[in-house]
Amino acid sequence: MAKKQFKAESKRLLDLMINSIYTNKEIFLRELISNASDAMDKLYYRTLTDNISGLSREDFQIFLSTDKEKNTLTISDNGIGMTKDELEQNLGTICKSGSQLFKNETGEDKNAEDIDIIGQFGVGFYSAFMVAKEVEVISRAFGEEEAYSWTSTGADGYTIREATRDTNGTTIIITLKDDTDDEKYTDYLEEYRIRTLIKKYSDYIRYPIKMTVSTSKLKEGTEDEFEEVTEDEVLNTMSPIWKKNKNEISTEEYNQFYKDNFYDFQDPSLVIHSSTEGAATYNALLFVPSKAPFNYYSKDYEKGLKLYASGVLIMDCCKDLLPDYFSFVKGLVDSSDLSLNISREMLQQDRQLGVIAKHLEKKIKSELLKFQRNNREKYEEFWKQFGMQIKYGVYADFGMNVELLSDLILFESSFEDKYTTLEEYVSRMKEDQKYIYYACGDSVDKIKKLPQAELVMDKGYELLFLTEGVDEFTMKVMRQFQDKEFRSISDDDLDLTSDEDKEAQKKKDEDNKDLFDFMKEALDGKVASVKASTRLKSYPVCLSTEGGISLEMEKVLALQPDADNRVKATKVLEINTDHKIFNTITELYKTDKEKVKTYTDLLYNQALLIEGMPIDDPIAFANSICELM
Repeated sequence: MAKKQFKAESKRLLDLMINSIYTNKEIFLRELISNASDAMDKLYYRTLTDNISGLSREDFQIFLSTDKEKNTLTISDNGIGMTKDELEQNLGTICKSGSQLFKNETGEDKNAEDIDIIGQFGVGFYSAFMVAKEVEVISRAFGEEEAYSWTSTGADGYTIREATRDTNGTTIIITLKDDTDDEKYTDYLEEYRIRTLIKKYSDYIRYPIKMTVSTSKLKEGTEDEFEEVTEDEVLNTMSPIWKKNKNEISTEEYNQFYKDNFYDFQDPSLVIHSSTEGAATYNALLFVPSKAPFNYYSKDYEKGLKLYASGVLIMDCCKDLLPDYFSFVKGLVDSSDLSLNISREMLQQDRQLGVIAKHLEKKIKSELLKFQRNNREKYEEFWKQFGMQIKYGVYADFGMNVELLSDLILFESSFEDKYTTLEEYVSRMKEDQKYIYYACGDSVDKIKKLPQAELVMDKGYELLFLTEGVDEFTMKVMRQFQDKEFRSISDDDLDLTSDEDKEAQKKKDEDNKDLFDFMKEALDGKVASVKASTRLKSYPVCLSTEGGISLEMEKVLALQPDADNRVKATKVLEINTDHKIFNTITELYKTDKEKVKTYTDLLYNQALLIEGMPIDDPIAFANSICELM
């Protein structure tokens, strides 16, 4: 029989289809099964429009079989099948899509609403040639008596001949390529490999995918004798859990689905099940893990959701559906409206994808907020695991996500030593309190011992404890919450003293100007000024800062791999003029200025140590203490 040439112009085009468009050979089975599903959907549609009795959706199935001797894999369906002309049009013309034509013809027909045609581009079939040295398609159209065979070894062309098939539908027989050092094509004949591919890509095809398998069973009438029996087994789940109504799914089912599909041994802390129609129609099933993965805060961690198109896995990790600050979310999205590229392996970057991502962002935010309000204890556990990522989200992109994320933030607080939201903090503020006060340090216990915290807490003002490196950067970006400005206890002006106290401090600065100038000069540029403190009560000294860089920010920036050591806080040394050490320094200034230099250096280093900052010369510091002792 004479071989026909492909109508799509040239050998080069088919070569492109096989070798360039698809990057992963194993998806050939996904494509052929999706085509079989389409064929059965088309016939089901015909039963509705033409009032054909005797056929229901339950009658349709896809059957897989292997022959290791012949090196063949066979995929068979009982769908609508193809006539000789349709074989010529659909398989003889590359990029001629029968499924796309069907979608165009049905248009807005309400009978087609439950028909999920997967194929669009007409190239999925040709993915078989990635693994096949020959492909034979035997098809019999519904309502026809004749069957026809289409056979091709690739770009050289194809032949069509009469064939035999007992019922309508299509059988695709793939003769696999010979194994090479790089590729073991015979793996596609192994039951375990086929099961894995069905589970990964086609588990939620709506029709049963069957295969004859061998199992060992106890021989009837015996207690210890087994025999090999063969039976047809359904390999796919068929009904996606995310397409069921929420009230039909138990908590245990959600948890088990999560653990089975996202390889976690613990139940998720939150499940988000969403169905959306409109500008973007999709189903989403999302999970918030109970524990952060071991590599979550490393560059090796990959965010993303599984992406399905009408139940068929398209991408295992679609990064574009999640913003970085919600990267801890696991789950999937299934949509029939996605604009895929020709290979169905990647998405076109269009408005539709952006719409879905925006919807998911809002949904995740609202569900987390609900979680925070309805189950505070579990939310606090979630926050300990993933709160840092949300704070990074506030800080990133020049604070453009502040409004979205600020309600979700928790900080440890001096109020009952518990976590608090910013909204709760503001609701408890005293009438005379102007600012939301916070303090930074390595731990809550250390922060409580800071000299600067003493006055704030003595006044009964609530104090937020910031113990993570990103915390103060987050505060600087937010600047305020509900019109209440954030103020660090290390800031130059806490506005905690009366006008009388401010005047008294001003007078002390004036009275001790020469001493303070001398002390500043003794520190040789380490501080911008030395002054009398209004915030110290029992402590002799502390450091405060002027400008945008705080002491904590200086510490964090110094730890970065590309740290610029020129980024320093503008430090101010504050002296408690009511402390007895100040009286000692005052007297020494009259008699022994060299010793005042030693005291000044000690006080400065003491203030650094209190802040958890390194001192420049620990040996000199130790020697000075010994000298004074």
